[in-house]
Amino acid sequence: MLMKRYISRLVALVLVVAIGLMGCSSTSATGLSGDYRQDTLTLLQNLRTAIELPADAPERAETQAKAREAINEFASRYRRDSSVTRLSSFTTMRTALNSLAGHYSSYPNRPLSQKLKNRLEQEFKQVESALKRGS
Repeated sequence: MLMKRYISRLVALVLVVAIGLMGCSSTSATGLSGDYRQDTLTLLQNLRTAIELPADAPERAETQAKAREAINEFASRYRRDSSVTRLSSFTTMRTALNSLAGHYSSYPNRPLSQKLKNRLEQEFKQVESALKRGS
């Protein structure tokens, strides 16, 4: 009886430690690491891939879903970080992400217009140059 009690407490302690360590992991499901600069560049690359897919590509729906998930995770990770929200790269990135997410929400089956693609590419370039400047 006494041994059973100690074993159950030991198992409970191991479970608490394992769950605690899993919750402290630094990477996320979409690959965000917590390094704003690197996460932004990675997201830009992934979004460019999603934008450049042709309308009849078989993996288009899956790529769009992954892009929406990445947009949501990026926004939720960095929107409350005051050291990041003051950066011009973040405000420009947020504008681009809102435009793309709005299109995906309103017109999920339609391809991106050339006008929107051009605007997004322009904003992506502004974000990259702002990151190089450190802002």
